[in-house]
Amino acid sequence: MDWIPLALFPVFVFGIWLFTSQITRSFPPVQGKRIVLLIAHPDDEAMFFAPTVQELTRPELGNHLKILCLSTGNADGLGETRKKELAKSGLLLGLRGADDILCIDDPNFPDSMTTTWHPRLISNLLTGLFAPKMASIPPNKKPETTVDIIITFDKGGVSSHPNHISLYNGAQSFLKGLMHRHAGWDCPIKLYTLTSISIFRKYLSILDAPTTMFWALFTRKDKSDSPSPLIYCSGLQAYVNARKAMTVAHKSQMVWFRWGWISAGRYMVLNDLRKARVV
Repeated sequence: MDWIPLALFPVFVFGIWLFTSQITRSFPPVQGKRIVLLIAHPDDEAMFFAPTVQELTRPELGNHLKILCLSTGNADGLGETRKKELAKSGLLLGLRGADDILCIDDPNFPDSMTTTWHPRLISNLLTGLFAPKMASIPPNKKPETTVDIIITFDKGGVSSHPNHISLYNGAQSFLKGLMHRHAGWDCPIKLYTLTSISIFRKYLSILDAPTTMFWALFTRKDKSDSPSPLIYCSGLQAYVNARKAMTVAHKSQMVWFRWGWISAGRYMVLNDLRKARVV
């Protein structure tokens, strides 16, 4: 009889997965928005944000999601290869076309585990792309932007990678600068960040769903324009797509330890995003 709990375990896991994927669909959706996923390296979109990308690109939601990657991931001399892999992965995950993927090749943003990118340089780049008229908008008018939402890593960077953390600080600097002369207005861009969790929870896959959902239900704010948190749980086909984004698109990155990530990594199947306060 000792084998019964072991035999029932897959049923238990599938039940959690099915329940979570259904209940997250009951949360207020993000729809009709211009969204940018801000990442540091090609493959971040698949390893960390695949559930978010696939959910927000569902055609019926009417969103337009683009990816902005601030490096080519050239630490091992594979920058050009990885740029092509990013484009292939983005299309697999649901983006409308390759034109919606921009990969920056700038020496100010090297792919490095020891380099922090300067927030002002990131802010300047984001300003040029998403608020090009910022300097000419008078204080008595609302700032004009070309996007409604930026999604990126939180201040922990999920993996503590300094490039990831730099994106959070750069996005904060950008939005602070955007609103500097417009204090009486709401910020036209909402910033959502992917929640960093402990190393133990990172490898629980869908078994982390109860903890995530418990936190979400007690911190939920269903504002129509910017609900928070956003919880996205991939169904089976979306999870298969996320694996393909790594194993087929990002083939150059599939070293041995990434097989463990795509098999047990919680971010491959479950994302929770929190609306960040601009500080």
